[in-house]
Amino acid sequence: MSDNSKPPVLELRNVDKSFGPVEVLHDISLKVREGEVLCLLGDNGAGKSTLIKTLSGVYEPTRGSILLDGQPVRFARPKDAQNRGISTVHQFGGTFPLMSIGRSFFVGVEPTKKFGPLKVFDRKKANEIAVSAVQEFGITRIDDGDRLIGGLSGGERQSLAIARAVHFGARVLILDEPTAALGVKEAAHVLRIVLEARRRGLAVIFITHQVMHALTVGDHFAVLIRGALAADFRKGEKTREEITDLMAGGEAMAELEQEIQAYLDESPETEPVQNRPASSEEAV
Repeated sequence: MSDNSKPPVLELRNVDKSFGPVEVLHDISLKVREGEVLCLLGDNGAGKSTLIKTLSGVYEPTRGSILLDGQPVRFARPKDAQNRGISTVHQFGGTFPLMSIGRSFFVGVEPTKKFGPLKVFDRKKANEIAVSAVQEFGITRIDDGDRLIGGLSGGERQSLAIARAVHFGARVLILDEPTAALGVKEAAHVLRIVLEARRRGLAVIFITHQVMHALTVGDHFAVLIRGALAADFRKGEKTREEITDLMAGGEAMAELEQEIQAYLDESPETEPVQNRPASSEEAV
């Protein structure tokens, strides 16, 4: 349960992102709190990827500001965001298929032990920590740290990447379409991991275009359309059908239809084209 008395862990205020004359994000204001899942919804081309990269330090905002715990921050590179507890997990978790679970879990920060005058990778310690971290999230099928990543299912790879991020101190977990390439059973595993991360007090940003998955875990929802925030609402404020319609641009289409109908109502003498008799020129 999020604590509204504290400032949001991560907040965007009036953020724009442009590449030359092309504006990709326009006036985005969002916030996510501890123990909360913010679901960022949008179709392909909505601006989700650019927003993720802006949050994680790949891009800097052209305008607007990013706040962490209520204080403005600047991320000049992804490492700056990671050092402040913002961790991004992409599809399949950025894991390495030909590495073992223990080695992949600690890639770049490997535990070592003394071997004579040398320091060598402590495989036993890495395996024990990696397996324990994943099993704490309820993924009990992973019990051997020497197992290759390539032999894991998509859901298990996602779970491993999330457990790794939490182990290394993530406070904000950005999940980029974690269930997009998964079947029903594997997606359910990942959604359980998301709920466990929320229970532990993490702020989770769950990017997806699958409305049912979002409704299963989300507390707060934002819909992006063509780089702008089209809707920002809490759980229970919109139905599944309303969200799907909004993502597809249905509300804009409905407004257009209402405007057309209003015009026709005001001009009853105007007949639809298909009902008018053809003129002599049209008949030729």
